[in-house]
Amino acid sequence: MKQCYTERQREFVELAGRLADVFAERAAEHDEQNTFPYENYTDMRSAGLLRLTLPTELGGSGATQAELIPVIERLAMGDGATALAVNMHLSPLGQWSSIWRRTKDPRLAGFLAQAAEDKLVWAAVTSEIGSPNLMTDARTTARRTEGGFLVSGRKNFGTNTAVATHCSTTARYEEAEGGPRLLLMRIALDDPAVTIHQTWDMLGMRGTQSNDVEFAELFVPDEAVVHSLPVGHLDARVLETVFSWAMPAFGAVYNGIAAGALDWAKRQAIRRGIAGQPLIVDTLAHAEILIEQSRAVLYRHAAEVDSRALLTELNVQEGIARCALVKYVCTNNAVAVLQKLVEVVGGAAYVRKLPFQRMWRDAQAGTFMPFANHAAREIIGSTAVGIELAPTIGPEETGPDSKAKETADD
Repeated sequence: MKQCYTERQREFVELAGRLADVFAERAAEHDEQNTFPYENYTDMRSAGLLRLTLPTELGGSGATQAELIPVIERLAMGDGATALAVNMHLSPLGQWSSIWRRTKDPRLAGFLAQAAEDKLVWAAVTSEIGSPNLMTDARTTARRTEGGFLVSGRKNFGTNTAVATHCSTTARYEEAEGGPRLLLMRIALDDPAVTIHQTWDMLGMRGTQSNDVEFAELFVPDEAVVHSLPVGHLDARVLETVFSWAMPAFGAVYNGIAAGALDWAKRQAIRRGIAGQPLIVDTLAHAEILIEQSRAVLYRHAAEVDSRALLTELNVQEGIARCALVKYVCTNNAVAVLQKLVEVVGGAAYVRKLPFQRMWRDAQAGTFMPFANHAAREIIGSTAVGIELAPTIGPEETGPDSKAKETADD
């Protein structure tokens, strides 16, 4: 369905479209060979796309969340794996850029300027085997040493680490005053204490090369610890800087995969002369409706983030539930779209040399990425009936001095 874009959105989407059409030609090879698309990053860097969400004052394009969403979606129409990988760079930079615009923090400005000079590519590495990735705890440990911490542990699903220079990660500091805390920190991936293990051999999203990342007594200086919170708490800063950006960005990736599959299916139906058949028309309509539902939720969310209503009119759990809902709707709608389109493309959905089967496999990953379906329903349902799932650190309390609470409150 044709989109109504602003002039800036259209400019960014057209750039993404030119790149995505090239990436689509390479996607099958990377999927089959289980390799990372380095050449796609060369193209995105040359086109300035890696600077998309950085402030214009610091050398970026200044894209808002509402301008990032259609770009990620358009990239995913060509290659879902590349879109998911670069999302791990563009989304965090968008988070921190929005904070810099409010605070003008000089340390943050220096960090963002590095990215604008193409000296920094980011990844978010917080997932751990056997632990829900809800930014409330970690199995990775941090031990106090002079001037910082020694961090040890192993993360999985390290998307974008094949090309990233730095990443954000989490560790549990057990001996913190007042009880254990979750530390959020920035690290350089070329540190000798960091090892990337080649573990990625999955059903879909193969080109992301989301390998395991291990830290072995990695020294993290105090200034690289950007935030902390009491273990087991929901935190306002995490809502603002992680969930409010990451969840819609994930949603845009999977909505883009669905839109790409729909576009391919429509072309097949027209080529085969069946586009006017009632079953085909009905199925295509169902797919269009699901994709547009996801877009409506995505852009509502972007408006609430841009206006800060998500942070000022909702409490922390309500805000996180809202973020979880965005990602849930988009990823589950994407899976439904791919399933429905089998009725249009028929046996072509099962042919390995055709792109539909890769799109179908890539779409399946969305339902277990954070918030995984069951975790999303838990926080959405609990919030709807007023059940507080965890103690809350509100916006006036968040920071290194935040205190643990015995019971949840507003």
